[in-house]
Formats: sequence, structure tokens, C-alpha cells
Amino acid sequence: MAITSALDALDYALVHALQIDGRASFRTIAEVLGASEHTVARRYRKLRAQGVLRVVGWLNGQRFGRTAWSVRLVCTPDAAAQVAEALARRDDTVWVRLLSGGTEIACGVQAGGDQDGDALLLKKLPRTPRIVAMSAHATLHMFAGWRSRVAVLTDEQAERIRHVQQHEKEVSLTAQDHAMLRVLAKDGRAGYGELAGASGWSHTTVRRRLDELRAGDTLRFDVEIPSQTLGYHAEAWLWMKIEPSALASVGEAMAAHPEADVVAATTGPTNLMAGVTCRDTRDLYRYLTERVAPLHGVRELETAPVIRTVKRVGTFLP
Repeated sequence: MAITSALDALDYALVHALQIDGRASFRTIAEVLGASEHTVARRYRKLRAQGVLRVVGWLNGQRFGRTAWSVRLVCTPDAAAQVAEALARRDDTVWVRLLSGGTEIACGVQAGGDQDGDALLLKKLPRTPRIVAMSAHATLHMFAGWRSRVAVLTDEQAERIRHVQQHEKEVSLTAQDHAMLRVLAKDGRAGYGELAGASGWSHTTVRRRLDELRAGDTLRFDVEIPSQTLGYHAEAWLWMKIEPSALASVGEAMAAHPEADVVAATTGPTNLMAGVTCRDTRDLYRYLTERVAPLHGVRELETAPVIRTVKRVGTFLP
């Protein structure tokens, strides 16, 4: 559904609250925001129905020994959209974006924890006839990762909403867990009844299991909201060659830039990758020339504009 409404102050506060804890109760959020529970729930349902806002649950693959890969694909002009959508429907892709006029795809893949993930990365993609070029870059270090552009709550308000993180512990996933996770990948705020129906567990068992998965940092929640809704209309992926001695300093400097959503050191011919979001193309130009170019140690910079986000934070976007 097309996005038709602008966000007001209460909407921004609701988005920020859900980014802090995607499953915080409407009652808790309402108390913190000084609004009625009915109003907060109605606002959330309206934004979700309009395609403006969605909470998603996603599995932290690092807890199971998986490696995060950034994969770049160049396709024949008639195939990129279909390939991107096929990738987006796979469980082992985390995000998928169409770049550079619609002939290039960038996607995030978690591999190494199971044979299927490795098969996608190493076997299936290179053998796809309409993929004419491919490169894969393993993530070595995250300087910044998928940060929010909405920060309107005070520290005190945020602390009242924040989910209490307990000590990490080993977790083994069952078939019932996977059934529940598939529901949460589509709707991170799915009710205990729906999760119980999917998993075959009781409401009490579902509640307890969710707490265990979150406490072990196995299950995380994020908020999907199009950047255009927040007034940002120029997204791009940057692949950079940085002098090895300057890699850490450049990565840390870029992580401090408000324009940078994600900054990561990677393997491959380029050793630093970044996703950035700016107000418009002029703002992107200023960012590249005035903020990135002066950084000491930057040898080369390749910029690819994002044409379409096909999958964001683990969920396919039709």
C-alpha cells in the first residue's frame, strides 16, 4: 500500500519507543509518552496498515557461528528484479537492495552455520545464467550497524521502555522455535495466541521461550520504516579501499557520521563498506566530498545509489 501520511510528534515518539523495544506493550509506551493506550495502539495499527511501520523479529546468526557476507551481483537488465525478489524470499538473506539503475544487486547473507547457506553463497549464485558477475565480502568488524534516524525520547523515557538484557547463554533451536520465528519475521508484535498456534506450544510456553531467546541475544527486534517517510530521499552503498593502517580510524570516523547507517570492515578488493542515507542527491554529494573524501587513508571510493529496497531487516517487501 502506498504511504500517504506524514508523521507527527506522537508517531515519531512511537517509532522511537518501538526501536528501543519492538515488543514493548502499548500500555508501557502510552505511560511513557503521556498518551492513552487506545491512542497508541490505534496509531500503530494505522501506520502498519499504511505500510509506514513494521516491527520484525530476526535471528542473530552470530550466536550460531554464522558469518555475515555482503554479496554484489551484476545481472542482465531484464533479470535483476526477479533475482532480487527470489533472493529476498530466502531465509538466509538478511537484506536485499537493487542498485545502480536496476542492474546490480547488493544483499546480506548469513552463511557457515548450515550447509544451505553455504550452497547459496558458493554454488547457486555463480551458476545462475542471468548473473554475469559476483563478488562476496565477509564482514570482519562492524563499526556501526543499522542505526535509527528517529531519536526523540529522553534518556529517562528510553530507559523505562528498554528491554532488560540478561546474560547470554547457549540456545538450541527446535522446530517449534523456527515456526515461531517465521511468524515474527513477518510481524514482530504477533500475539501469543498466533505464536502458540504456529508453534503448537501453550501461551505460557511461548512467553517463556520468547524471554529465553531475547535474554540469550538470539532473537532481536527491529523497526522497518522507509527512509522517505522520515524525509530522506538519497540512499547509497559505498565500497572503499582504505590504507590498512587507517582502516580502524576511517571506520570509526564514518561510524560517527549521522549519514552512515552501517559501516563495516570486509574482505575482498575493497576493505570498507558503508550504507548511507541523505536528504537528497545534493546532500549526498556534499557528504562524499566534504565528509568522506578528506578522511586520511581513503584511496578509492565507489558509490552505488539504492534504487529499491526489496528486503529490509530480514523481511521481503513486495
